[in-house]
Amino acid sequence: MINSSFFGMKVLVMGLGLNGGGVESAIYLAGRGADVTVTDLRDENILAPSIQKLAGFSVRYVLGRHEMEDFRNADLVIKNPGVRPDSPFLKAARRIETDISLFLTANPARLFAVTGTKGKSSVSSALHHVLAESRTAGLLNGEAWLGGNITRSPLSFLDKLKPGDDVVLELSSWQLGDIRGKNILKPRAAVITPIMKDHLDMYGSMEAYVNDKRLIYQNQNKEDVTVAADDEWGRSFLKETNARPLMYSTAPPASSEPSMSSALSVSSSSSASSAISCGWINDPKGPAYVKLEGHSTPVEIVPAELLVPGIHQKQNLLATALALLDIGLEPEFIKESLGRFHGVEHRLEFFHESGGVKFYNDTAATIPEAAAAAISAFDSPPVLVTGGTDKELDFSPLARAANNAKTVILLSGSGTEKLKLLLDAGGIKYKGPYDSLDGVIEAVSKNVKARDTVVLSPGCASFGMFVNEFDRGNKWKEAIKKAFS
Repeated sequence: MINSSFFGMKVLVMGLGLNGGGVESAIYLAGRGADVTVTDLRDENILAPSIQKLAGFSVRYVLGRHEMEDFRNADLVIKNPGVRPDSPFLKAARRIETDISLFLTANPARLFAVTGTKGKSSVSSALHHVLAESRTAGLLNGEAWLGGNITRSPLSFLDKLKPGDDVVLELSSWQLGDIRGKNILKPRAAVITPIMKDHLDMYGSMEAYVNDKRLIYQNQNKEDVTVAADDEWGRSFLKETNARPLMYSTAPPASSEPSMSSALSVSSSSSASSAISCGWINDPKGPAYVKLEGHSTPVEIVPAELLVPGIHQKQNLLATALALLDIGLEPEFIKESLGRFHGVEHRLEFFHESGGVKFYNDTAATIPEAAAAAISAFDSPPVLVTGGTDKELDFSPLARAANNAKTVILLSGSGTEKLKLLLDAGGIKYKGPYDSLDGVIEAVSKNVKARDTVVLSPGCASFGMFVNEFDRGNKWKEAIKKAFS
């Protein structure tokens, strides 16, 4: 059925892209009778995969450039999250929306929203995993859906949604900033992963970056819950939100610490019989616990052994568990389901083993802290492939952690040049930098033996050698499988 609110409208999709948002916006609007034009600074050769998906739809293309008249004449401009909001073309637009704003305006399902710096995709995927398994077990009705920044536009499944369904949306700072002032985001559960320095090349300051993150809970109330970390930023979110606050920590709660005890003891508005106070991890190698009202001892909520290694993954799943507990799922079911969670492609993804050597793809580690975490995720020092393009970040966390890697192999890039200075100052040896994967693969083959672990965890953006971080991860996997078959 054609939505009359778009029928006959002149719509301009700014930024077709390769990750689905522009494509799904064009399909959604063209299918509702809009007169759609797509404009992108990239040419038809680069955008060929996306253009192919629009075959059969009546779409006009303006590629390799933007035309100001297209923006002036459009009734509606659909903005890609990667486009800066101060673009002079956008200033000429009458009305600006995104695929996320179109979705939120029409969404009939219960919503879980996830943001943060690193761990967003893991939390989002884990939420979806447990919500889907709860349907298989007959605990919830409807279906579970996953979309957003995780490279699936929610417009792709909007027409299939029913009121009994659950939708998990991963939201970047850009996507949140684009809906500022629209008051259309009200998640039943908002989960915020730890905040770290990122995108300062675009934002200019941490305050500007974090202010966009805060929009995730702006419209929540006591019917909802906000889940955040036990750190400076997380505590500020929990103090500010109008939702019920839940905190997760890598340290057990102290009875004298109000932020982790009575201040966070809340009564669930769900069917859960126990109120949730907080969640924590005693030991990186042990389980995660939750404090439930009516229980004299802590309750295990995340198992000690996970399919994806590292304390940060356990922290991600603890945040996930708190949101799921609040909607009434039982602790034992959540724990068992999280124990079956295989993780997310491109995030400490185990993808190949040859000659006793295990290979991991962590290309989504695009900040130094994330690459540093990857080094500590394994029981023995890994061979680390790292480096790339700088985003005006501090590489000292990665340089310190690199001392615990068996071997450091560098990809070339502006970020690598900054990292090299710190490695040299610390007396940490490295191979490279290499300006091709062929050079990296040769260095890997010379520096591994049976029972070693090799991980690509760049700590940098991917521009230059690769189209994006996913292209980097896919090419890394292809090259490794070819060389170590």
